[in-house]
Amino acid sequence: MKSIITITIFFISCNILIGQNSSDANMVEKACLNYIEGFYEGDTLKLKESLKPKLYKHGFWKEEGSETYRSAGSMSYEQALAYAKNVLEKKNFPKEDAPKQVKILDISNHIAAAKIVAWWGMDYILLSKENGVWMIDEVLWEGPFEKSHLD
Repeated sequence: MKSIITITIFFISCNILIGQNSSDANMVEKACLNYIEGFYEGDTLKLKESLKPKLYKHGFWKEEGSETYRSAGSMSYEQALAYAKNVLEKKNFPKEDAPKQVKILDISNHIAAAKIVAWWGMDYILLSKENGVWMIDEVLWEGPFEKSHLD
């Protein structure tokens, strides 16, 4: 009888942990999708929902026909919101078939890492969870988009 109770408790515990990881994965993926869609759609609300105000975003860009990447500089939280506003105002939306891919690399108790592929290239994203909410702290990206970035 004791062993049946022990086994039952074990399986209930496993299901709770699996559900928790699944929930965290869904929230990390949602934060990353908000990031992509915020820039694609010019939606500052999606960005505010997923970016920490202390955001640090830095990237590298290669001009068409060039073999050399150069630093594209850094982007702050305020600059990210301004970029999205500009997309909306100028209706500078990406093509319908623009990539929008999220791959979660790792999730821990309070930190996570993900890779996204978007029209501009590939981003590695670091997130943290505070008060049960996953938000993006840092982004390191490289562009332009290359099909080799797709899984």
